Amino acid sequence: MKLGIMTGAIPDPTASIDNFIAMAKDVEARGFASLWLANTRGHDAVTAMAMAGRETGRIEVGTAVTPIQPRHPTALAQQALTASALARGRFTLGVGLSHKVVIEDTLGLSYAQPAKTMREYLEILMPLLGHEMAAFKGDLYRSKIEMIVPDAANPVPVVVAALGPMMLGLVGRYTDGTALWMTGPATISDHIVPTMSAAAQEAGRPAPRVIAGFPVVLTDDVDGAREKVDQILQVYGQLPSYRAMMDREGAANPSDIALIGDEAALDAKIAQIAASGATEMISVLLETEPGAKARTMEYLQGKL
Repeated sequence: MKLGIMTGAIPDPTASIDNFIAMAKDVEARGFASLWLANTRGHDAVTAMAMAGRETGRIEVGTAVTPIQPRHPTALAQQALTASALARGRFTLGVGLSHKVVIEDTLGLSYAQPAKTMREYLEILMPLLGHEMAAFKGDLYRSKIEMIVPDAANPVPVVVAALGPMMLGLVGRYTDGTALWMTGPATISDHIVPTMSAAAQEAGRPAPRVIAGFPVVLTDDVDGAREKVDQILQVYGQLPSYRAMMDREGAANPSDIALIGDEAALDAKIAQIAASGATEMISVLLETEPGAKARTMEYLQGKL
């Protein structure tokens, strides 16, 4: 199981393009496989990771994830192809449906028929990222266009945030895999991997990537860290899609999904995640106490 780092899951008033580039260089120098940025209310994740990829030489950079509804699939495809060219072929586009409260209440867009929205979106996005004509006419989207970006990877890899069975089926049939959040190892093993893998096998596609995002805190103050994690990540326990995964895992709070404890405790949890079928674990480092992020980073580096 590969190890990477994820950022952007919580607001960061100090975030900047220079900081993302510095982080990417540090993550690469430490030997991690990848760096991922969530697209929330800060920097555009595709652009930021394209710049980070341009300034590094080995690591994969990606979005985890970019919501699809605000951008037509042809627009996002063009941006992703350009990002791939900037990152010299090491950019992976992660997309998702976001949440009803964001798409409808905040942006004023429709969140109706989410699985259909994603299927039609992928019917256009995937050919374009494979440097092919996207000729499609659906109920929600239509296109008849080809992109010409010869210095992009062919194809640009795509992963989708998918939790329910319909979405996992789409991931297996169309894309390279899934990017997960607030999803524990039992759920990955019993639900995510078999559902997605069956769809991929039926479609004649390779075994999908399972990129599992987890909050990680190396600490001796487990109770204090759990309380702080639940404060920082409170919103994730309230969003319906994540709440469903937490309930499936038997987790009451985000801290029940997180990896929190000393080295032995984290070792055991990482082994459990690897055994679940996750191909990659991407860690979100949280400053639950002074020095926690730096200490956790050093620990994870030692696992490479």
